[in-house]
Amino acid sequence: MHGKKILVTGGTGQVARPVAEALARDNEVWCLGRFGDPAAREALEQAGARTVVWDMGDGALPDLPGDFTHVLHSAVHRGDGRDFERTARVNSVGTARLMTHCAGAEGFLHVSSGVVYHRDEPTHRYREDDPLGGAVPWLPTYPVAKLSAEGVVRGLSEALGLPSVIARLNIAYGPYGHGGVPMILFRQMREGRPAAVPHRGQNYCNLLHTDDLVRQVPLLWQVARTPARVVNWGGDEEVGVTDLLEYMSALTGVPLRLERSDRSRETAVFDHEVRRGLIGDCTVGWEAGIARTLGELFEEYRDRVDAHRATAPEGGRHAQSH
Repeated sequence: MHGKKILVTGGTGQVARPVAEALARDNEVWCLGRFGDPAAREALEQAGARTVVWDMGDGALPDLPGDFTHVLHSAVHRGDGRDFERTARVNSVGTARLMTHCAGAEGFLHVSSGVVYHRDEPTHRYREDDPLGGAVPWLPTYPVAKLSAEGVVRGLSEALGLPSVIARLNIAYGPYGHGGVPMILFRQMREGRPAAVPHRGQNYCNLLHTDDLVRQVPLLWQVARTPARVVNWGGDEEVGVTDLLEYMSALTGVPLRLERSDRSRETAVFDHEVRRGLIGDCTVGWEAGIARTLGELFEEYRDRVDAHRATAPEGGRHAQSH
């Protein structure tokens, strides 16, 4: 993309920050966020992005231009797990204000999540038209946050004639912020904490590396439409979470303790027929991507990781289908 005027929310997040930094090289990029991490805000500004403080829970938008050509809305008020009313209001009102302000944009991309799906058995591949009504015990308000915002995007896309895409994200990871869920799990391993896994089998997910995420955002804007288009957004490979943990342990030498329990964090796998038909395949295999991310975020394991990368193809090997 070149010469566009782009508004990004959730500026320091796992999705927004790498996209903003990449696009700021050839476009005018504005980032909205709370910016609790001054270093992340400074990095965005050094990359050429303009930063403006915005907390969705505080009310109106700050003073912004009205001529943005593209919007990436990844900011979310996840809630505290108890206050469903506030969670629904903050996300729906914040999204409505954003879309109304940017009604003339060429494309509006809302980052949703697979938590919106009604839970099926662990090996089910969720399609965009599957039943909604997600429930996640680890943060019950989170599905409400995403479903509330999705409803606003659907309604205002048609009411305003604003071409939109609702991209339901699986698990994004890479060398930004905390690194995503895989790196959170790895830090727990380093601390000697056991990893909770199901009593039988394992959970599965579609890991999406930063490189593919950044490359695909402009492609998703290109397929925005009215009514809003819904797309599952994740990596091509189906990755077992236990396989992921064992791979990180083998790669770094950090011991892994598995705890079979009822409290494992459920994940999901997507059917990617719609996404592949619209914007094509991913390019970073999960093993190569995890190795790169570990090497970039954890200097003490870099030599071991580099030795592995020297013998592993960039695309990695595909995880076995469950």
